[in-house]
Amino acid sequence: MTYVFNIQRYSLHDGEGIRTTVFLKGCPLHCRWCCNPESQNREKEIMYLRGKCIGESECGYCGKYGFGFSEGKADITASLCPSEAVDICPSKAIKTVGEEYTAEEILDIAERDSVFYGNDGGITISGGEPLIHKNFILSILKKARERHIKTSIETCGYADYDTLFAAAGYLDMIMFDIKSLDEKKHIEFTGKSNKKIIENFKRLCIDHPELKKKVRTPVIPEFNDNEKDISEIAGFLRNKPNIKYELLPYHSYGKSKYISLGRIYPMG
Repeated sequence: MTYVFNIQRYSLHDGEGIRTTVFLKGCPLHCRWCCNPESQNREKEIMYLRGKCIGESECGYCGKYGFGFSEGKADITASLCPSEAVDICPSKAIKTVGEEYTAEEILDIAERDSVFYGNDGGITISGGEPLIHKNFILSILKKARERHIKTSIETCGYADYDTLFAAAGYLDMIMFDIKSLDEKKHIEFTGKSNKKIIENFKRLCIDHPELKKKVRTPVIPEFNDNEKDISEIAGFLRNKPNIKYELLPYHSYGKSKYISLGRIYPMG
């Protein structure tokens, strides 16, 4: 079993056609601009949605846990909030992020959705980083093929190549992020070197030239939002097989999630 933080059904943006996208918890990168900070840790977490809090006068439960109140709302640090508060909170302002699923449970959901897939749709495994869950993801991809469900993954590329190679054998498409070829900047903004990512992509192109590959670059202020960085990536991709290249615009939609998790949004 593995922790899943979201299952998005009827998705149009995570591969070809209509998709069932499964978001797994856990990622080796901590990108400053990450819009899903709840995906970074592998374990279950608590989020506090301050906007949903109905306040001390209507509730009062938080006072029992020692949390104070300001402007009529509870002042809660999500990381210190006890898990039993999730069940007690009447307005659902406190919630758990991460629910355990088996591979079979995921596949059953995808199979129920398959009536909408048509010729192109299928299941996409995302994250976090799906490739850190080796046995889980390989089980899903293999059994999806057996059930005639098309498969795709979204990956940051920072994984053991053996896992990437094995997964590619069961994929119809892979979405692979290449954020920058500048190692120093990559470490500064994601916490990890890009050497493994670049090497993995080179080997994937050699070992699986037939596989559809969509390479994506999020364009981030002060990181890679310039002609030099983007041109370097485009040059690196030139003449590699079965590739489409996509630039993703920066947004700060995930900022409120950092607040709900009791963290600081790294992009300021």
